[in-house]
Amino acid sequence: MDNEKEITTTPQPGEAAESTPAGVGDGGPAATEKLQAEKQELYDRLLRKQAELDNFRKRAQKEKEDLRQHAAEELIRSLLPTLDGFERALNHRDESVPETFYQGLELIDRELREVLGRAGLVAVETAGQLFDPHLHQAVETVEAPDHREHEIVEELQRGYKLRHRLLRPAIVKVAVGARSGDVSPGGKLTKR
Repeated sequence: MDNEKEITTTPQPGEAAESTPAGVGDGGPAATEKLQAEKQELYDRLLRKQAELDNFRKRAQKEKEDLRQHAAEELIRSLLPTLDGFERALNHRDESVPETFYQGLELIDRELREVLGRAGLVAVETAGQLFDPHLHQAVETVEAPDHREHEIVEELQRGYKLRHRLLRPAIVKVAVGARSGDVSPGGKLTKR
């Protein structure tokens, strides 16, 4: 066995020579540590790029949803005067107009409100509520002893929210307690 020679082969034409990565086998543990550090750095970069891609996808989806919601909001906002018109027509009936006309109006009004309700439109509550400047717009204060202080006495125009976001505030009259000398001759309160 002492006579055995180490056999080395050289690659034949068309054969690929075995290759080892640079620094492997010629530097020992230091080269291995360098490769591990480089591998970890590349892995960290990969994770950052994946996170950036996920964030980009989420941002693009949110922008798309915001654009769609904004377009729907503008359409619904432009339909609010139509809802007001139906409400006024149904509240002020003329005896000379046949009842079937008003029944048709009620049907159209109900269907329109149902469609807008499915889109997320909700009327702002006013009856018996206390005035909330985030939801209501007070245009008049009136002395109303049978109501609580700052309670809404009358709704002049209905307010609406679209998916928990105020689209239009309700225009209301608000009750106040009268103080001596605060009531004008017409029965309305003066500014304080």
